[in-house]
Amino acid sequence: MVQQQILIGNSFPLSLIRREVKIEVCDLEVFKVLCRQAQIHSFWGHENTRAVAEEMLGVCVKPGEDRPAVALTEAGLPTLNGAIFTECYILSPNYKENVRPKIGEEVAAEQIASWHLLRISWIDGKEVA
Repeated sequence: MVQQQILIGNSFPLSLIRREVKIEVCDLEVFKVLCRQAQIHSFWGHENTRAVAEEMLGVCVKPGEDRPAVALTEAGLPTLNGAIFTECYILSPNYKENVRPKIGEEVAAEQIASWHLLRISWIDGKEVA
């Protein structure tokens, strides 16, 4: 049985979407189970929220290097660590009421009320120029 590979981060640069995608909200509890059975490829960018996310998911989302950059294949699919993906999961915090981080500010874990999960799926087709 081939182990599933998961691409995960805390945000995704829209400038890297060069072909049609579908973005949907996913069930976090189902994802936790999926993560424990998969190889994680992480481009997590904020150290202060990583520990909280790892505790919640039950897996390590620490990237192999500091702030790795996702690249695109010629077909417009995301690639990281030599793996090519057709899906990317974004785990984003929901901040407590009236919390809005300043530009460049790292959010403290205690400012996070909950989390939500998005799945970006790249749809079969040609890259758009």
